[in-house]
Amino acid sequence: MKTKLVYISLLCVLSASAGMANAGCGKGAVVGGVAGHVAGKHGLMGAAAGCAIGSHLSKKKASAQAAQQPSTTSATVAPASTPATAPAKK
Repeated sequence: MKTKLVYISLLCVLSASAGMANAGCGKGAVVGGVAGHVAGKHGLMGAAAGCAIGSHLSKKKASAQAAQQPSTTSATVAPASTPATAPAKK
């Protein structure tokens, strides 16, 4: 029972650290820890793998959402001083 408590507290400290403090890591660690425990008492390894996978998927989702946002700085606007059609030279 004490070892489980140590693992849980270690997982909480790791997930709260600055490098891994995102929603994907926390969710992945919980799911991976449970799956690893059920699969053969490898909860800590499952939590670590779940954290890595959850973090990767979270970053992937954030970059996809950033790509869908319209950007106002990249719009190309023709300058007002140049005419739309230039007269043909003879």
